[in-house]
Amino acid sequence: MKNSQQILSSVLKTTQMGQIGIRSVLDTRMRPGLRRALEQQLREYDQIETEAHALASQRGWELKDLDPALRMMSNMVTRMKLSAGGSESKIADMMIQGSTKGMIKGLRNMHQFPREDSRISALSQKLLDTENANIRQMQAFL
Repeated sequence: MKNSQQILSSVLKTTQMGQIGIRSVLDTRMRPGLRRALEQQLREYDQIETEAHALASQRGWELKDLDPALRMMSNMVTRMKLSAGGSESKIADMMIQGSTKGMIKGLRNMHQFPREDSRISALSQKLLDTENANIRQMQAFL
């Protein structure tokens, strides 16, 4: 079983990975509709990250951010994948893969969490719902 702080830390890191993935493709040429969708998703991840920090602060917890090396590697891998041609379909595919990983991680966490903390459970569910919506939104760009 995972405790509330571990679940909140996982939520934080998942939102940070989502933001890194989106930011790493935003300088690629794309249709305005895809850009708007990605910018909206970036704002949603940022909002959930802010909520996670606020919950941690209210409880006197210090959550660790993603490791800087992991941030750099993630950004490099994304750029490498796009170097062979950053089509919108490829971008959407990468975003779907990232959101799917986030959903799997979130579902595993929810199954290992006793749900005694309703605020953290709600934020975890919000992230899962966001990941699911992001996948559906990106399907139109495949």
